[in-house]
Amino acid sequence: MSFLRWRRQGRRLGVSLLFVLLGSGLWQYQERQHGDAYTWAGVPSWESLTLTSFHRVFRNEGYLVGWSDVRAGALWVSYQVEAVENASIGSRPGFKADWRTLWPISTDSYAGSGYDRGHLAPNYAIAAVHGRDAQVDTFFMSNMSPQRPNLNRQLWQRLEEAVMDHFATRYERLQVVTGPIYPENFMDNAFNRVGFIEVPEAFYKIIVAPHPETPRALAFIMPQNVRGNEPLDDYLVSIDEVEARTGLDFFPELSASLESTLEEKIRTQGWAVEQVANRPGRFQ
Repeated sequence: MSFLRWRRQGRRLGVSLLFVLLGSGLWQYQERQHGDAYTWAGVPSWESLTLTSFHRVFRNEGYLVGWSDVRAGALWVSYQVEAVENASIGSRPGFKADWRTLWPISTDSYAGSGYDRGHLAPNYAIAAVHGRDAQVDTFFMSNMSPQRPNLNRQLWQRLEEAVMDHFATRYERLQVVTGPIYPENFMDNAFNRVGFIEVPEAFYKIIVAPHPETPRALAFIMPQNVRGNEPLDDYLVSIDEVEARTGLDFFPELSASLESTLEEKIRTQGWAVEQVANRPGRFQ
């Protein structure tokens, strides 16, 4: 009886792994077909392939997701935005489960946890730039990550607002890559979960104005334990620091010289960050 039970469990595991491999190939193909619309200088990839860096790419309307089956969460989300004259968006869609995730993550998985279902690809920006179908896709549970309320509803929301209302009006187009940061040692956080979903210790957002010869970039890392009213520029970091904290290579197609210029240091020239650093959020 025990042998039969283990045999059945082994068969289920084999089917699950086959699903992951086939799904990874399908979504990698779709990512290559649509990558230019959602990424710049290459799709984010791992610095070295490990259990925690391996991810599958999900394509949605308006954005791509690098999904980790080990973390049961996205490692990165990539999308592009621009200034829009008419920023009216439709009614707020409902959350929905994503059949592509290996582990079952339902719309009520966060219930009673003390964490918000924090959007990575933001509802407002994606809806305003990419339309209603894309807005609906931002409510996939694969686009959510556990965020403390003070971060999700205040500091993080203020940064999302600054991207659309301030940075996007200064440049023709912006590339944004955003996602969670976990402790360096996997076992230190392996059981800190909301259901199946590992809880990050912080979140990053990289914003690039992708001019062909002289691109400019900002990067932020925001921890979970914020009050929410801190200046945005307190959390400026270099892209190299984000890569060191995540193990990801965000713009793998950059030349070595351009990568060095863009990623090694914090350069705020042209962004006028000080104008929005202390601006209150739209919903405060």
